[in-house]
Amino acid sequence: MIPSVLSIAGSDPSGGAGIQADIKAICANGGYAMAVVTALTVQNTQGVADVAPVAPDLVKRQIEAISSDMRVDAIKIGMLGHVDVVKVVAACLEGISVPVVLDPVLASTSGAPLLDGAGRAALLEMLLPRVSIVTPNLPEVAVLLGCGAAQNREEMCKQAEALRAYGPDVLLKGGHLPGGVCADLLVSRDASQWYEAKRVSGRNSHGTGCTLSSALACQLAAGEPLTRAVQAAKDYTLQALIAGQTLNLGTGKGPLNHFFAMRDRGV
Repeated sequence: MIPSVLSIAGSDPSGGAGIQADIKAICANGGYAMAVVTALTVQNTQGVADVAPVAPDLVKRQIEAISSDMRVDAIKIGMLGHVDVVKVVAACLEGISVPVVLDPVLASTSGAPLLDGAGRAALLEMLLPRVSIVTPNLPEVAVLLGCGAAQNREEMCKQAEALRAYGPDVLLKGGHLPGGVCADLLVSRDASQWYEAKRVSGRNSHGTGCTLSSALACQLAAGEPLTRAVQAAKDYTLQALIAGQTLNLGTGKGPLNHFFAMRDRGV
């Protein structure tokens, strides 16, 4: 039975991040992708020009329509865009028993803010306790905790544990630290584990966080244990990132190559 994954996130018309990247990553990892749109953005590889949040009631009705008819084996949550949307999504998760992966999108790759202070507070207090795992990068966890960004692995450990206190497991992405190795830290109910990978240089990295969290949701939907699901999601994202460096799409930060395996087979 194909794992069925629901993405709740914003739309990126350039196809590099958001709902579009989520759908690609879920399909590439063997899942069936469904999507609830929380916001429309005006963006391309050069950045975000405008954001229009979807009305909270319409977000709620999208989720209810899917839940009443479709099998949902896991949920990935990305950009929510407005405090009222955060509250609606948190309410819709009440009683949900499937894995829920939260990628706390607070700003775009280019630095445009995508969730204000009230939205961040609601995400921290209302949404985090209802998800299975949260996947922030270093700037995101610093904003959520109201502290400076981690400068080393010791500080990463402290911040991951602090976020873990809100309820979910934490996959803290360490790509913002300097050096040739990117180290991510998983802090779960059972243990802590580091995942290391060689840094990929190149401009095409738009949507990396969306891709990783969606791949992770798909792996969890398929029944993989957490540590194996994280490793599989990271392996896939790394290969998509490497393959994406050969793409020539846009003049800014380009996308990953989500379907690299198909193209390798000449499909």
